Amino acid sequence: MKKEKATIHDIAEKLNVTASTVSRALNDSPRISQATKKLVVKMAKQLNYQPNNIASALRSGKSKLIGVIIPTANRAFFSSVVRGIEEIANNLGYKVIICQSYDDLNKEIETIDALLSARVDGIVASTGKQTVTFDHYQRIIEKGIPLILFDRGNKDLKVSQVVIDDYQGAYQAVKHLIDQGCKRIAHFTSTNKISIYKDRLRGYLDALRDADIPIADELIVESDLQLEDGRMGMEVLLELKERPDAVFSSSDFGAMGAMQVLKEKKINIPEEVALVGFSNEPFTSYTDPPLSSVDQISITMGKITAEAFFDELKLDKSNFIPQRTVLSPQLIIRASSKKNETISDE
Repeated sequence: MKKEKATIHDIAEKLNVTASTVSRALNDSPRISQATKKLVVKMAKQLNYQPNNIASALRSGKSKLIGVIIPTANRAFFSSVVRGIEEIANNLGYKVIICQSYDDLNKEIETIDALLSARVDGIVASTGKQTVTFDHYQRIIEKGIPLILFDRGNKDLKVSQVVIDDYQGAYQAVKHLIDQGCKRIAHFTSTNKISIYKDRLRGYLDALRDADIPIADELIVESDLQLEDGRMGMEVLLELKERPDAVFSSSDFGAMGAMQVLKEKKINIPEEVALVGFSNEPFTSYTDPPLSSVDQISITMGKITAEAFFDELKLDKSNFIPQRTVLSPQLIIRASSKKNETISDE
């Protein structure tokens, strides 16, 4: 037969104390002596006692749990943001429940339902690429539960958001390519018109306009920005009558795919085609040549997102005014785009 889980009543019976004493000891109440706390904790370990977080949340109104929703955990950017969130949360005695939406709207809705059922004290999220309606996020707000969005936000939701200046990051990347003498710069953008990709496209277009470089629609390639998309995009660009002399990709994976094709075709990087990506994934330092990229300062973003959450947790909801924090990205210049040897790596 399956063994029943130990309860505070089991611990109390073993120590010949009341269940309320055990509960207070486990919650580090100042009303309980250190000696009793040690005995209770030791017995709890012996009995393999696991606290019922939902029951505890119902009693105290606090679960000490934060739900974090990310599109995927296998990207260095999102895992680093989570690391930053956890660093702040753990220091304040909170635990993080990490959930992946896989950029699927239905999965995102189900995940929010599950987190609300788990009585989390709040939710931190980066919306999925397929998310076009936000009623499920509005439901969190209506329940009075803190919600912070990071990276991929939504301007219509009245919540605090922590984002990178995607426009400025793209503008810097394209200006750098122009400064290197590039005149025909292609851009890999996303088919999913969420704000971050719109802003990166705007940055690309404005940098060209400010340099009086004509905008060519044939040089703007839409895809899902995965490695294979970058390969296909580069193949298409090389078929043009006048091929590009540079590519700015809204993802490092797209830029990596382009790099593979260029190397296979013996096209010199950056002399013939320069490359710049976005996100500064760890692999960008180890490609041949190393890939220039826009760093999204992900760990810092995670920490600031967590700080915004805890600030909101302390506030009177009636006086709450959502804050939008915009972080400045950093262009990391490496050999894939550096034609001018007088420019040093940033």
